[in-house]
Amino acid sequence: MNHLNRNLGIGFLALVFLFFYLPILSVVVYSFNESAIASEWTRFSVQWYVKLLDDTEILDSCRSSLVLAVATAFSSVFVGAWIGFVMATYRRFAGSTLFAAMVNAPLVLPEVISGISLLLLFVSLEQSTGWPHGRGLITMWIGHTMLCISYVAITIQARLSAMDKSLTEAARDLGASPLRVFFDITLPLILPSLVAGWMLSLTISLDDVIMSAFLSGPETNTLPLVLLSRIRLGMNPEINAIGTLIIAVVSLGVIGNSFYVMKREQRNARNLRMALHGGVLEDGASSAPHT
Repeated sequence: MNHLNRNLGIGFLALVFLFFYLPILSVVVYSFNESAIASEWTRFSVQWYVKLLDDTEILDSCRSSLVLAVATAFSSVFVGAWIGFVMATYRRFAGSTLFAAMVNAPLVLPEVISGISLLLLFVSLEQSTGWPHGRGLITMWIGHTMLCISYVAITIQARLSAMDKSLTEAARDLGASPLRVFFDITLPLILPSLVAGWMLSLTISLDDVIMSAFLSGPETNTLPLVLLSRIRLGMNPEINAIGTLIIAVVSLGVIGNSFYVMKREQRNARNLRMALHGGVLEDGASSAPHT
């Protein structure tokens, strides 16, 4: 019976992986298809990657999406980290419930509602103050940042809530200022969460369609909007090529981040073992108590 249950579990897991990754694999395979019909295989070719280099519309949209995603990731981490720090450190203050609800609102509100609201806001501001001058990267950056801040804030709040408070309390007792405690103790401990929030914001911004559709201008299109407009006219093999390149870049980023987290955990575990045995930490400081 145990052998049968194990086989059933392995079979179910294999079906789940096929369901998720077989469509991705098909995109990669058909990106090397010579046929102009994206779903009909003829023979191996890299012509669609060559033609992709001459497609100015896709290249410009890739550039806009990358600039927008990087700007969104940095702004979301900068604002979301402080919001998460406030929510984890000062749990009860005047208006804390309303503040938490406003932070979590983008997570539960349909994105179409947020997009329409921001569009009406920008139209009203343009009519009354003259800013912004139409819609473009700036308005899209504001919308994407508003969407991603909540994810970063919740990630940082969860990390800080699980952190040992005695570390910061000991530093404060030794005379360190709150700012010094944050940069010397809190920030290094939440750094993996900051990296995770940065990558999550980058992915959400690169993948966003609804918010971008409401806040983009006629001269500013992101890659998802361009691909969506082309798919409506028929599946172009160049779409498989750009999809394969995106998969490769994202995979390298995930592997690099996983390798960084693994090496960091190994270094911390090694330092802890050396400290418990009265050794010397990696930074050269002795772990033995000073008298």
